[in-house]
Amino acid sequence: MKKGAPVLLARRFLAAKVIFFLAIAMLVCLPALAEPRAKASGACADASDIAVLNSPLAPWKGAPLRVVFASGKPLDGELSLVAPNGTIAVKTAQRRGGSPYFWIVEVASPAAGSWKAKLGSAGACEAITRDIVVRDRRPAAMQAGNVGVWPLRAAWNRATENLYSAWIETLFDAPLDASPSWAVLHDVMRDRSRNLLFNHLGLREDEKNIVMRPDCADLPYFLRAYFAFKMGLPFGFSKCTRGGGGEGPRCFEWSNSQTLEPARPPRPEIASNPLPALFRQSVPQPRTPPRRLGLAASFARYLPAVANGVHSGSARTLAADNNTDYYPVALTSQALRPGTVYADPYGHVLMLVKRVTQSAEGAGSFLAVDGQPDGTVARKRFWRGNFLFAQDPALGSPGFKHFRPIVRERGALRRLSNAEISESPEYGDFSLDQSRLDVEDFYDRMEDVMSPEPLDPSRALLEVIAALEEQVKARVTSVENGRKFQTGNRGDADMPDGPSIFETTGAWEDFATPSRDLRLLIAIDVARGFPDRVERRPERYAMPKDKSAADVKVDLENALASELASRRFSYTRSDGSAWPLALGDVVERSIALEMAYNVNDCVELRWGAPQGTDEASTCKRRAPAAQRTKMQDYRVWFHERRRPPRA
Repeated sequence: MKKGAPVLLARRFLAAKVIFFLAIAMLVCLPALAEPRAKASGACADASDIAVLNSPLAPWKGAPLRVVFASGKPLDGELSLVAPNGTIAVKTAQRRGGSPYFWIVEVASPAAGSWKAKLGSAGACEAITRDIVVRDRRPAAMQAGNVGVWPLRAAWNRATENLYSAWIETLFDAPLDASPSWAVLHDVMRDRSRNLLFNHLGLREDEKNIVMRPDCADLPYFLRAYFAFKMGLPFGFSKCTRGGGGEGPRCFEWSNSQTLEPARPPRPEIASNPLPALFRQSVPQPRTPPRRLGLAASFARYLPAVANGVHSGSARTLAADNNTDYYPVALTSQALRPGTVYADPYGHVLMLVKRVTQSAEGAGSFLAVDGQPDGTVARKRFWRGNFLFAQDPALGSPGFKHFRPIVRERGALRRLSNAEISESPEYGDFSLDQSRLDVEDFYDRMEDVMSPEPLDPSRALLEVIAALEEQVKARVTSVENGRKFQTGNRGDADMPDGPSIFETTGAWEDFATPSRDLRLLIAIDVARGFPDRVERRPERYAMPKDKSAADVKVDLENALASELASRRFSYTRSDGSAWPLALGDVVERSIALEMAYNVNDCVELRWGAPQGTDEASTCKRRAPAAQRTKMQDYRVWFHERRRPPRA
């Protein structure tokens, strides 16, 4: 053997070994690199926007296999999943959503081999297919990359946006007559039946007790970050002002999932929890490269950094500003898709999760979720009492907005400008229309979008009353959380000064209800004023032929009084006993509810119980006199149904 031959052979062996492992890695990661769009052919060229998701990312026979097809167009078809032996394992013709529209199939225990997902049509279109390989053993765990919190494998475009909307809608799905709520967001994410991306990365990442407890402003960012983490998409967030001095919020710094902004250190009392609940502190933490933690732990560490960076001002940025996380869209059924964010002018943020189309049985509507300071996540419908709107430059730009697309160029991430979004064939939905509407025009436009056909006025009234009832019952939970805070013997919560009562931190933010009560008072006004609204806009309603608008108004007023008296609920008094109330009681107590938001008051006062009554007899606690004096000074805000401007 020639001199140096052993070294040469060793090098060749090492090179072959490296090539072998690279090949294995490519096989494992192949689904991640696949384009999410389905390939259309034949007469189905208009179906080329269909996106396909198989989960988990690298299917194997030991994990359930889910397949989602999503389209921006209302195609008719049946989605089937064909097993390696050629038999149809599962199929569905149920098309969900709108828009986008999507189909979901699942096999609990898929056999190893080559599967085929097929969306077939009864028309002349050829079936749209996707081949999926199911392995016979668990694939190697995906590792974090050298750059970023998670490796990038895909790009934001219409296909991934359609999948995002389908994922959001499924996550919060429930019967239309239900009012689902969850104590914390991670309860939703850990529910395999809801979360289409449950353990998508094959790391059992959704079984590692990652804590997600966002407030209303954090919630859209958490959901967008989670989806981006699972799908290998770019993500970023801005640090912005809250506005003030007559000007709306502006953003001054943008970071993203490649910049590795560190999370804050845990509080001492929860330091033993490796994945602590979200918190806000100003003490910095040394940067720890997330790749050393593993993907799931890296993501868990990243969430508090997001929560520390964003707030309600992040959503109220000016409509024409390019340096923002959100951009405004037109008020159309196509633009108002699941995942669309609503920024109300006074600091609340909601996210659309479903469009309910108008039918012979009822009006159309949009359903949304929001987070509360106590961690609660609840679903609610669009109506004037939940979605406030006002035009005031000092408040920024309210309304419906989408996350600004993030693109990767020359290894770096950046956001598209408004002009680029307008010109993009993938988006093209930037619009300043909302900024040109006054309050009444905004709600009139929303009614037209939700229900293009005239509404039956009596049925529309019932929808309004149901929305008010939903809002009142949500307040029951918030007030009860405050009662439990009182029973914890933690003393009085500090009350902030001035406009800060609506935006602060600590126990006041978690358990007082000034923002919720202001919305409730507005909701009461909307319900009371609905008969007048029908009389003002009769062309919007299917008016009875034999009655004038004035006659219909009288009928609606009688029906309103009857419904408010018959709909009942109960709250827990200070002594633990239940006290029943009618919805009409809450409406009649609107004056008392102008000073019912203080967590340091007994719950009886917070529900407006008249002094000297049996209902109020169990009240043993009042807020400090100094706080009551401040509340009296601030009462005009609630009486006039307006949030004060920030200093």
